[in-house]
Amino acid sequence: MKYLGISTIELEKNGAIHTAREISQQPRLWLKIARQFETELPSIQSFLNAIKYDRIILTGAGTSAFIGLSLRGAFQRNFKVLAEAISTTDLVSHPKDYFQSEVATLLISFARSGNSPESVAAVTLADEFCKECYHLVITCNEEGLLAKHVTKNPKFIFALPPEANDRSLAMTSSYSGMLLAGKLISGLRTSEVLQRSIPVITKYAEKSIAFFAEDIKQIAALDFKRAVFLGAGTFLGTATEAHLKLQELTDGKIICKSDSFLGFRHGPKAVIDETTLVVYLFSNNAYSIQYERDLVGSMKKGKRPLAEIGISESRVAGITLNTAFTFSENGIKLDEEFLAICSIVPAQILGFYKSLQLGLKPDAPSETGAITRVVEGVNIYSL
Repeated sequence: MKYLGISTIELEKNGAIHTAREISQQPRLWLKIARQFETELPSIQSFLNAIKYDRIILTGAGTSAFIGLSLRGAFQRNFKVLAEAISTTDLVSHPKDYFQSEVATLLISFARSGNSPESVAAVTLADEFCKECYHLVITCNEEGLLAKHVTKNPKFIFALPPEANDRSLAMTSSYSGMLLAGKLISGLRTSEVLQRSIPVITKYAEKSIAFFAEDIKQIAALDFKRAVFLGAGTFLGTATEAHLKLQELTDGKIICKSDSFLGFRHGPKAVIDETTLVVYLFSNNAYSIQYERDLVGSMKKGKRPLAEIGISESRVAGITLNTAFTFSENGIKLDEEFLAICSIVPAQILGFYKSLQLGLKPDAPSETGAITRVVEGVNIYSL
């Protein structure tokens, strides 16, 4: 059997079997999560209908925090209250800067294992600082500390299927699985419309795995030292996760950066040189893509990057790139948050192949142990 074009024997020899399998399993996992969501929908609705809040905080640490960046807009639009993406690492170190005593808050926590010290600490601090607080936990580990934590306030746990709890260091299917679960929950009021999008994103991911992988492998073989991922709106979360994925899987040998298309113009563009790979995560929003197209045009001024890569739902007119990965030729227009879910897959594959190309083990790329699957050595202090 093969994953990402490599036999399981070779993957096991190179310390890559878990990462390859977990990237490849995502389409099947998403279908499973969608079915689970349908089963649990009445319970989720009952929980949310029974509580009243004026603010939503989407939180997590590292990759789990980036889910909030992608879903903040969806929750704010659909739930009609202020929604903010604030990492647990910020909430724990500076709780007084974020929690408001008089504002009823729904804290939505994302966590792969739920065993990071900040995960439980953020819930505890929310209970302490907010007179009214409610908890929605989206996790890949129903046996984790976060899922098992006892809170004095109402709490609902959406635990993903066991296979979503990635065994490899870098989060892949756990990230996209929790992102999908969050997106489905954000659109409870239009669940039937949202469900129609599931077959499309699975098709797009399968295309990435089956047809884009060889081209991505060739891009990974390029001699780049830096990589920049650009995305706006919900795709800023995708770009941020993509930059971390490549940097983690290459053990920091490739220095990565993420930004929005407009934000990149205000100084960060100085990072571009002949050793830089630039990856554009394009929106399918006609208004937003005008700004994205302008930024691509501006790259002709100043130092040119080694290569420019585009990831988009359909072809973006008026731009020329070294490689453009397009999911659809049929004019399908997914909801942006759904498109953001499958747009991470090519970036995951890039990180996987670059890790192998550098002689690292994708399942455990950190040669010094500087980073671990579950963060270690974090002390939680009392106020």
